[in-house]
Amino acid sequence: MANALTPTGSALTPEGGLSRYLSEIRKFPMLEKDQEYMLAKRFAEHADPDAAQQLITSHLRLVAKIAMGYRGYGLPTGEVISEGNVGLMQAVKKFDPDKGFRLSTYAMWWIRAAIQEYILRSWSLVKIGTTAAQKKLFFNLRRLKGQIDAVDDGDLKPDEVEHIATKLGVTHDEVVSMNRRMAGGDNSLNAPMRTDGDGGSEWQDWLVDDNAVNAEAQLANSDEFDTRMDLLQRAMGELNERERHILSERRLTESPKTLEDLSTEYSVSRERIRQIEVRAFEKLQKAMKRLDREMREDTLK
Repeated sequence: MANALTPTGSALTPEGGLSRYLSEIRKFPMLEKDQEYMLAKRFAEHADPDAAQQLITSHLRLVAKIAMGYRGYGLPTGEVISEGNVGLMQAVKKFDPDKGFRLSTYAMWWIRAAIQEYILRSWSLVKIGTTAAQKKLFFNLRRLKGQIDAVDDGDLKPDEVEHIATKLGVTHDEVVSMNRRMAGGDNSLNAPMRTDGDGGSEWQDWLVDDNAVNAEAQLANSDEFDTRMDLLQRAMGELNERERHILSERRLTESPKTLEDLSTEYSVSRERIRQIEVRAFEKLQKAMKRLDREMREDTLK
C-alpha cells in the first residue's frame, strides 16, 4: 500500500514541493463507477497493489481539497496532506464496494479523522481534545467566531463566550481557555519555526496563497464529488428527524457523539440508539442506491 503513493516509479509526496505535487496529482484520472468497483474488488479479493494504486491516486485531489480546509491551524500544508493520504490508504484497505457507496463518500471521513488527529498531536494540547466536546470546540471555534464577527486575537466578550459555549455544549472556561491557546498559544501563525538567529520562517509562511488555494480547490472539486454529496444530502432527507440526527451525530460529524451521549439526550438505552443508527444507515444506503440509479437513468434519456 505504501508504494501506491509513488506513481511512475518516483516518490511523489507533498513535502517534496507542494506546488509540484498539486500539479502532478491533476494528471491522475477520475474513475468511473464501474472502474472503481472492479479495482476495489481486485484489491479486496486479491490484494492487487496496482488496483490499490489506482484507487489512491484517483482520490489524491480529494485529500488535497479536504486538507486545504485545515490551513488555519499553523501547520505545513504538505504535512497535513500527507496525513490525509494516510487516512485515504486506510479507507482503501477497509472499503467494501458491495455496500453501494463510492469510495470518495466513504474515504472523506477517514481523511478528516487522520488530519484532525495529526493536528491535535502537533498542538501539544495536554488536556484539550480528550473529550468529544473539546475536540468539537477545537475544530469549530474559528468558524463560530467568524459567524459572530469576533476578533481573531484577544479575549472574547462575555456574550460571545456564552454563544459559543451554548452552541457547542462546553463550559465558558473551556471556550476562554481554548480561544487564548489558539490565539497565541502552542503554534501561533506568527511564531518562528526555528530560533537559529536569522529570524527563520514563520508558520504563516507555510500557508498557501489564497489565490493559489482557490485554484487548487477548484481542480479538486470534481463533478463526481459534488454529485455524491448532493445524493447524500437528498438521501438524508428521506430519514425521519430522529434518524437523521442520530446518524449525523454518530457518523457524519468531525466529533461523533457516544451512544451514552445520545441515549441521555433521547432518554432511551444505548442499545436502542445503536439500533436506530444501524437502521438509519441501511435506509440511507438504499436511498443512495435508488437515487444514483434514477440519476443514471435520467442521463440516458
